[in-house]
Amino acid sequence: MNQTHLCNTTKIYVVNGQLPGPTIDITDGDTVVVHVVNRLPHGLTIHWHGVRQMRSCWSDGAGFVTECPIPPGGEHMYRFNVTDQVGTLWWHAHVTCLRATVAGAFIIRPRGGRYPFPTPAKDVPIIIGEWWELDLVELDRRMHDGNFDDNPLSATINGKLGDLSNCSGKPEESFVLDVVRGETYLLRIVNTALFSEYYFKVAGHTFTVVGADGYYLTPYKTDMVTVAPGEAIDVLMAADAPPAHYHMVALANQPPEPDPQIPGFVSRGLVRYAGSSHNNNGLPVPTPLMPSQHNTMPSYYFHSNLTGLAHPDRHRVPMHVDERLFFTLGLGSICRGTNKTCERGRSPETIVVATMNNVSFRHPTNASLLERYYDGRTSGLYTEDLPDHPPHPYNYTDRSLIPPGPLEKALEPTFKATKLRRFRYNTSVEIIFQSTALLQSDSNPMHLHGYDFFVLATGLGNYNPKTDPKKFNYHNPQLRNTVQVPRTGWAAVRFVTDNPGMWYLHCHFEFHIIMGMATAFIVENGPTPETSLPPPPPEFKRCGAN
Repeated sequence: MNQTHLCNTTKIYVVNGQLPGPTIDITDGDTVVVHVVNRLPHGLTIHWHGVRQMRSCWSDGAGFVTECPIPPGGEHMYRFNVTDQVGTLWWHAHVTCLRATVAGAFIIRPRGGRYPFPTPAKDVPIIIGEWWELDLVELDRRMHDGNFDDNPLSATINGKLGDLSNCSGKPEESFVLDVVRGETYLLRIVNTALFSEYYFKVAGHTFTVVGADGYYLTPYKTDMVTVAPGEAIDVLMAADAPPAHYHMVALANQPPEPDPQIPGFVSRGLVRYAGSSHNNNGLPVPTPLMPSQHNTMPSYYFHSNLTGLAHPDRHRVPMHVDERLFFTLGLGSICRGTNKTCERGRSPETIVVATMNNVSFRHPTNASLLERYYDGRTSGLYTEDLPDHPPHPYNYTDRSLIPPGPLEKALEPTFKATKLRRFRYNTSVEIIFQSTALLQSDSNPMHLHGYDFFVLATGLGNYNPKTDPKKFNYHNPQLRNTVQVPRTGWAAVRFVTDNPGMWYLHCHFEFHIIMGMATAFIVENGPTPETSLPPPPPEFKRCGAN
């Protein structure tokens, strides 16, 4: 459909005529059935971000990983159970950049309707996103060609650009949250943006963080929420200020120079108290004081302060480790065309790619990894030799590696390949994600499909295997599907491979996905039918069958 913002009318891709898309609202224990009809001129899949998909990998909706895209004019039915998850997740398109607009909240309510905190008067999805004037499929094509010069024009809150953006002096429409003094509201904050992590504040109000990624957290009081792409954060906000109007602000953060610079994106909404005058009694509307766009430390402190609401029976951290992986996350380059050698250092002779352990993932374009794995027809499609460690240790967080130089150029060469990692059923896996400063110093929101992992610790600088494990939280770590690996820092996560199938692991910055910061984990079947991946359900459409 068409939408007009900033004096231009843009064609956007939406679900059921809505931006953001419709909210799916269920109860823990429900079976969910979603019929998807694709009336777009492009193929797409829908991913149920954070849903555990126990023994239902066929419904995960990861394009070319668990299924081929639903073609234009095609239909697909997703069916899956949701068990032992409560809070906010989300759904989104998982082919090209379409998730910028094809996305919505996925709310899971507790059985019996009881929360471990006072029941809020109302809950409100707060979907933070971006407004792109460029066609999203064209954006995807440009990034695949190595062109990363395009940027969104604004941030959005629930699809609204807010009054800081204007067309010929007329402010854009803002999202308005109407509240009643004395009531408490549950804000379900989801970052659907392609490019940026966001800071979120409401003037004159504080939050109590109570959940993230479909699990409860130990209540944590703060005046600002930090939410990375892929994350969903649940917060309580008490309407306890004098009745008036108050601005809410979503501000993107980005690393400072010498990282490549992109503009600042911001959206401003409004909290409006019942009984307050339409013009706020002639007084200026308070606006929250935001951090600098280039100060990424508030994100580190926010994420470090979160802990899980411990459930000893269900949420027990595996204390032994069967497989230890150390994944470096960074950039590199490949030569353009068929050239074997080329000038490095952001040279026009190269294409910049993203890597894990110096391997840039080549995404399949005409086959489903899961389908071919299940059929035993994997020859020529992928190999199972993703390295457990980087090929050459170096000072990963040396910021002199950001601008091209002799040391950086020596580390830059890499290659494209579809390299996966296989695990036996019921393996205890520990992954250390290490963000690097190679050509950039971005944070990396790493998302694993089909699993939640315990976030044992995060830190700044290079991970130290001798001293840093002493900081691990085994008592009440967060259980998350997306971990924000800090800028030039690390994160330690642990999980048990109890869900057989083919599970995509990737950074949730869209440009990093397209550039190759991804892989997939194969989890083998267990010893019984109940611990094995069942055959594809009758409604599953194999590649080429739509």
